[in-house]
Amino acid sequence: MTKTKEHAGDTASLVYQCRLPLSTHTLNCLADLLRGHLKAIRSRWRALPPGRIATIVLAVLRHDQRLADMAGGNDVSATTVRRWRDEVIALLAAKAPRLDRVLKKIAKRGGEVVLVDGTLIPTQRRTGSADRPNYSGKHHHHGLHVIALTDERGRIAWISAARPGRTHDITAARRDRIVAHLRAAGLGALADLGFLGLDDDPQDPVVVTGFKATRARKLTPAQKQANRILAAGRAPVEHGFAHLKHWRILTKLRTDTTRATYLLRALLVLTNLEANR
Repeated sequence: MTKTKEHAGDTASLVYQCRLPLSTHTLNCLADLLRGHLKAIRSRWRALPPGRIATIVLAVLRHDQRLADMAGGNDVSATTVRRWRDEVIALLAAKAPRLDRVLKKIAKRGGEVVLVDGTLIPTQRRTGSADRPNYSGKHHHHGLHVIALTDERGRIAWISAARPGRTHDITAARRDRIVAHLRAAGLGALADLGFLGLDDDPQDPVVVTGFKATRARKLTPAQKQANRILAAGRAPVEHGFAHLKHWRILTKLRTDTTRATYLLRALLVLTNLEANR
């Protein structure tokens, strides 16, 4: 057997097409947003037009495509794709609604209650003590904790800042002053038992959490029935989280809480664009 130094075949990169399951409305809105930004900063030249840039960024967010792969398929560098991604995320995050304005808008439409829940966004486990706060004892996994607020149909209207995974639901809700904002807007909220004790006014509560059994006190049949009715009313909030997590970049984040907050708010804007098209 003889050895040869010749290559087995052509070493050129292979490029394939992939379907992006998003509407043209979302793509056009994102491209127009980018065009307005480029005009505002007086940027006269980019390697690709805004429509192509918007498509690349949406592919990265929706399918979690590797930056180097997207760069190679579009004849640009991975650094350029990273810069485009961060730029678009910042533009979208700036359009995310504030909590007080969201609640006032829901009340103006005639809404009476909202749905509140928390979830854990998985993150990669890193070595060292800096990653210990990200471990969630409830989920037995490393991640970032966020709270979302939806309307009665499960459409996410607001999302909180990303916090370490060990943060409890009620702790995050108190930091965001959710009860005070609900009272100011004249709305009520349905929540799970993780928010039990959030509302400190038993005479006029705005947050309904159901009943919790203890070792010393079992639930009555009426309390169990009330919990089942509450769980059915809260079901749409899980659908809202499912729509948000369709963006596969959230499958396992590789970033800190600050950047994750911008990313989540950007994905909230994109999710609403898809829902309202």
